[in-house]
Amino acid sequence: MLPGMTDVVLAAGPAVAGEPSPALDPLTERRRAERLEHENAHLAQHLAAMLEEVCLLHRLTENLKLSRGETEMGRLALQWLQAVLPAKGLALQLLAHRDQGGPFDYRQTPNAVLLGAGQCPLDNEQFTRLTEYLLARHPRPGRAGEAAPLVLNHGATQSEDWPFPQARQMIVTALAEGERLFGWLAAFDHACGGDFGSEEASLLASVAAILGIHSGNLALYAEQAELMGGIIHALTAAIDAKDEYTCGHSDRVARIAVRLAEELGCDADELNRIYLAGLLHDIGKIGIADSVLRKPGRLSDEEFQHIQTHARIGHRILRDLKKLDKVLPVILHHHEAWNGEGYPLGLESTAIPLAARIVAVADSYDAMSSDRPYRKGMPEEKIDEIFRGGAGKQWDPEVVAAFFRARRDIRNIVQNGSGGVDFGPALWK
Repeated sequence: MLPGMTDVVLAAGPAVAGEPSPALDPLTERRRAERLEHENAHLAQHLAAMLEEVCLLHRLTENLKLSRGETEMGRLALQWLQAVLPAKGLALQLLAHRDQGGPFDYRQTPNAVLLGAGQCPLDNEQFTRLTEYLLARHPRPGRAGEAAPLVLNHGATQSEDWPFPQARQMIVTALAEGERLFGWLAAFDHACGGDFGSEEASLLASVAAILGIHSGNLALYAEQAELMGGIIHALTAAIDAKDEYTCGHSDRVARIAVRLAEELGCDADELNRIYLAGLLHDIGKIGIADSVLRKPGRLSDEEFQHIQTHARIGHRILRDLKKLDKVLPVILHHHEAWNGEGYPLGLESTAIPLAARIVAVADSYDAMSSDRPYRKGMPEEKIDEIFRGGAGKQWDPEVVAAFFRARRDIRNIVQNGSGGVDFGPALWK
């Protein structure tokens, strides 16, 4: 039987076979009709509320994207809750990171943040004191295997020692995922003057569970990003250790390539991929003989063929790292030439991936401008002359044009040294 509905007697007495049912008097019939109308209205209202709640939870789950941060997701949740939950005020506190099972701090702020909607009676500091007060007297609300969301109505807050007179009705529940606590969600003061009950508490707990899962996913994603960042750092350090004269080359190429990509109008995802590709473009040189890599003079034909294999070696080293599959074409093709005379596959023109064409120009500029055991870095005028002569032959002419438009910024990147390596989660989209 659906909530709010009662049994309905359809006849005044038992029917006798072969005889008509006795008629109901008008007053009884009217009362029955009024009762049915009231019950139908109550049922319709209940179903409408249930539908709104289901729609709210569906919208939240549909918006669980790793690109959407905790604060943005929290504001959406409060906005949608405000339209469904009969509360005068809502609050969502996102806790600062603490040691809760993992060392990585993925949050942008070192302090707790309070988001509010409607008439929230507490500020951030007061809300923190409220949760500490409640935790001292109750099991943590909303944690798996522990108490349900904590509901406090007027009867529980009328004592003289209640320390928050501005908050007399509330539901408080935790944003948690497993054993990790990410924050608190609360509703204050029933909008219709009644008491908060199990329906409101259940809805708030469901929203808190979704937000807790989202925070947990963000934390896990950030930890994976840190792990991948450590791998990238180790690989780039290995490249630098192979040849002291090219130390910092990968970092400079990455930052120059990003500047070129910005000039060409690449979107944020492409900039991230190009940055990673620049860091890793020479990873295959780990497999090149030191006698060839560090040779101070001109390479023989055989040695040059050997050093050309670094593109394929790099591709082979990284091909099993699924998070890097989008940078693999750059690793393999950054030595292809616009006219088809490059290596390893002799691709030409737009058959070469754009990111590889961009990294090729960045790589060439840093190689020409840097000191080598057998020569000093080339003067800027000589580099410009080489690029103008090679546009449409060795390099994509549009990328070379972007190089000249961003010339001053690129020079500053090389002159100012390493800017550090950014291993934020955005790199792994």
